[in-house]
Amino acid sequence: MKDSPIKLSMTDKQAREYAASIPFDRRLYRQDIEGSIAHARMLARQEIIADREAEAIIKGLNSVRREIERGRFQFRTELEDIHMNIEARLFEKIGETAGKLHTARSRNDQMALDLRLFVKEEILKTIDKIKALQTALIELAGSNKGVVMPGYTHLQQAQPVLLAHHLLAYFEMFQRDKERFQDCLERTDVMPLGSGALAGVPYPIDRQFVARQLGFGKVSTNSLDAVSDRDFIIEYEAAAAITMMHLSRLAEELILWSSSEFGFIAISEAFTTGSSIMPQKKNPDVAELARGKSGRVYGHLMSILTIMKALPLAYNRDMQEDKEGLFDVVDTLQTSLEVFAGMVKSITVKSDGIAQAMKTDYMLATDLADYLVRKGLPFRKAYGVIARLSEYAMSKGKNFQELGRREYREFSVLFTGDVYDITLQSSVAARHVVGGTSPQQVAKALRRARRLIKE
Repeated sequence: MKDSPIKLSMTDKQAREYAASIPFDRRLYRQDIEGSIAHARMLARQEIIADREAEAIIKGLNSVRREIERGRFQFRTELEDIHMNIEARLFEKIGETAGKLHTARSRNDQMALDLRLFVKEEILKTIDKIKALQTALIELAGSNKGVVMPGYTHLQQAQPVLLAHHLLAYFEMFQRDKERFQDCLERTDVMPLGSGALAGVPYPIDRQFVARQLGFGKVSTNSLDAVSDRDFIIEYEAAAAITMMHLSRLAEELILWSSSEFGFIAISEAFTTGSSIMPQKKNPDVAELARGKSGRVYGHLMSILTIMKALPLAYNRDMQEDKEGLFDVVDTLQTSLEVFAGMVKSITVKSDGIAQAMKTDYMLATDLADYLVRKGLPFRKAYGVIARLSEYAMSKGKNFQELGRREYREFSVLFTGDVYDITLQSSVAARHVVGGTSPQQVAKALRRARRLIKE
């Protein structure tokens, strides 16, 4: 083994440690080695280095990879980053031939490559985890298709809806999230290697060959942009922030629904905790943590936007700050999606508790107004009639079904005996429009959701 000739100029120990990224960018070791192997193959193919040299480099890199994966690799802070740590170890293994690996590339395009490879992989994992959560929502909705619940606006009971319809609203949110990540993947799938430090490289390289080796669909078309672009990270974090917002909204409803005041659902003890002093309590900690973690992801998005907002072309060391936030966003989002999929599967719907919440039928006020409209009254007049009728019923402590026909007719002569056909079930069934809450439309929505999951 031979010592590496790599020497970095920063001599102050504290400054070196401040500048080093190896404590976190070591996570990119696999992408860095894959990129280096593809680069070595290309250099040999283009006769920039000899075949035997490329073979020695590739063999050495694979050996380094095994050392890292087995926990036997010594990461050195004085070598700053993952690139230099791997290259230094390669020198120790194969000698001066290792120095030929860095021909026709820079750490600038090397890091851009590593990050794009990483984000591509994590986008696909994220999409899979979103689909798992969507599947859990479909299963919960499908097994409770007949449950009618209060629909809310301003957190006030508004109109009855099917519980399945409410759950499928979150399916739609996560479907948009999935599409955002798919869209992000297209712009991440650009191979930057070959851009050099900023101006390209003076060697007859084959960038398309490297792109094919690494599974990229395109190569970058401007070297300055390629080494200084972090839009793909910003897009991933923006999509992640929106997904976490949707998780937080779902979390809030699960927290409310599982409370004693609502009593709509029970969350398994696997996803709740007890109180340290109140033995009767079951706290929805997982859902509460997701609400909190959404702010953490938002913070990382604001951080990368702030880092990039005034940087001149091309690479600047500020961009080293792109990684820690990205890694935390990836871990936070994916773990949250996994835990939520499990939690949703654990939910038991308490139909009796939901029915208790609808012991009054004042949510049918809009249906009564529509009833008068069908009898020929303009909607605004019908609205006024039902507003007065509702006040009257509440003052008497009666539901609409408990009002007598004479009481109805005191408010409008258009009321006849068929007014008693208006029920929570009839209200839901009447919303038979595309996207509505009728049982037929919800059944269609479930079929569509299952089809989208399979695509």
